Amino acid sequence: MSTGTPSPRPAPATARESTQDAFEFVKALAAELSGGTVSIPSFPEVAMRLQRLLGDENADAERIVRLLGAEPALAARVVGMANSAALNPAGQRVTDLRAAVTRMGFDALRSAAIAFAVAQLRGAEQFRAIEKPLARLWRRSVEMAALCRVIARRHRELGADAALLVGLLHGVGKLYILTRAARHPRLFADQAAFQGIVRDWHADITKALLENWKIDDELVEAIHGYEDPERVGRGPLSLSDVLAVADLFASLRERPEVLEMRLAECYSATRLGIDAAAIAQVLEECNAEMTALRDALGQ
Repeated sequence: MSTGTPSPRPAPATARESTQDAFEFVKALAAELSGGTVSIPSFPEVAMRLQRLLGDENADAERIVRLLGAEPALAARVVGMANSAALNPAGQRVTDLRAAVTRMGFDALRSAAIAFAVAQLRGAEQFRAIEKPLARLWRRSVEMAALCRVIARRHRELGADAALLVGLLHGVGKLYILTRAARHPRLFADQAAFQGIVRDWHADITKALLENWKIDDELVEAIHGYEDPERVGRGPLSLSDVLAVADLFASLRERPEVLEMRLAECYSATRLGIDAAAIAQVLEECNAEMTALRDALGQ
């Protein structure tokens, strides 16, 4: 029973304590990466099983339907996504799971699984302390997915659904670090140290997670390399180019003059045909796509 006297707040961590927390956290990350044990805490098992099944070259609709049928909430999300404006512009509704799986294809099914898993994480009691940063990270992922889809639609060979998927997946390393950091409140309180860890580790963690989920190698490399200027813009046009340009739009959409300047300097933007004249159209299409995606993903 409360006595009416507020409990004293814990003393802020000293610089030494914060540094020690960061060191221990990074040591644990390194051990998990080297041991091949990277997994997002409390990530629904059915979502991981679906990701791995979709990476199996022998997977067929029957096996996928059986797995989805064991988790009604995920099955309902798949059917809803198949009937959404984003994936069903003709408005021809399907009512059974098998038809939904056939319509969506593997990339869209992966996107549905990610959306389902993140919704479960955001509703978990153990992550209440990081509810706001989780929500911000997911909003950014949906925005990136919308931008990637809009940009990729200009080039049929890139695949709009694959582009949507890499947009959603590009931040899973950050999601992993964020959920792990929920157990380390002193580290999370030191945002400079925390953001340094995110910057240095998220790309390699993302790659490890996606390989564990058996995501196509081409998509893994696109996500892993899109922030590296030495790797983007090499060879044929790719989803790395799409991600690099989408990241500029997501980061600078409120500063159009800076966005225009950065696009002019971006080789991937030139390859994709995204110049100053295209900015307004891309942003307009992105806003419409985000609305459709939020509905499709059940967010």
